[in-house]
Amino acid sequence: MLYSTDKELDALTLIKYYKSRFQIEFLFRDAKQYTGLTHCQSPRKEAIHMQVNASLTALNLLKIEDRKEKQTSEVTVISMASWKRRKFNRHLMCRLFDELGLDMNCKKVSMIYEQYSDYGAIAS
Repeated sequence: MLYSTDKELDALTLIKYYKSRFQIEFLFRDAKQYTGLTHCQSPRKEAIHMQVNASLTALNLLKIEDRKEKQTSEVTVISMASWKRRKFNRHLMCRLFDELGLDMNCKKVSMIYEQYSDYGAIAS
């Protein structure tokens, strides 16, 4: 059930407002959990602004990367936990392959890289 103190507000507009509000709530939740929105320890206003801007920019860049990977310009639902897992997997494999002296251009190595990049991520 949705409520409003504005008695003149029609139901479809109220639904649109609630939908927008929850998108904003998800944005702040993801920023707090995954991009360090609340990690600033400085009392300086400039430092806090920098932290907030960096956190929200990281979220926006990830959403752009998600759209590019899915080859779409439409808004899609993404899982921050899955993206975090993918980024970790890719970084770890690059480090391992580099230490082992394996060439990423090798067909077998690139196949393993692609196969295990999504290991542990939620299926889209």
